[in-house]
Amino acid sequence: MFGADKGTADHLDGKKLHIGIVQARFNEGITNTLAAACRAELLALGVQEKNIRHVLVPGALEVPVALQAMAESNDYDALIALGCIIRGETYHFELVANESGAGVTRVSLDYQLPVANAILTTENMEQAIARKTDKGRDAAQVAVEMANLLESI
Repeated sequence: MFGADKGTADHLDGKKLHIGIVQARFNEGITNTLAAACRAELLALGVQEKNIRHVLVPGALEVPVALQAMAESNDYDALIALGCIIRGETYHFELVANESGAGVTRVSLDYQLPVANAILTTENMEQAIARKTDKGRDAAQVAVEMANLLESI
């Protein structure tokens, strides 16, 4: 929920982490901003530039297979999915939103690897614009927090 109380993490330290980012190009004006905000937050949290791998895919449905390839490499402590799906007049919105979300979750569970899902699903462009920066930052924070949590378990 927009403006929700997300709570606060104790200390987010990304210094030793390797993070993979998969960005969908569809709605590129939104996803480029998501990616820039995400990368800036990762760097602010101490993740080294050389430890961030950023790849582009055509759209949200292609994000899970790129995440899966990254997960299989065993090179990453966490992954981040970036995309933007805006409702249209057909059922296609539901299909893309549901299948991309399920695919992202499946990669995380199958590989026991944190995947921060910042594939926006909005009713219109205005909602996407309102969320693009915050959700990019949120994804970076989630990735770092979950990578550290799983390392400690």
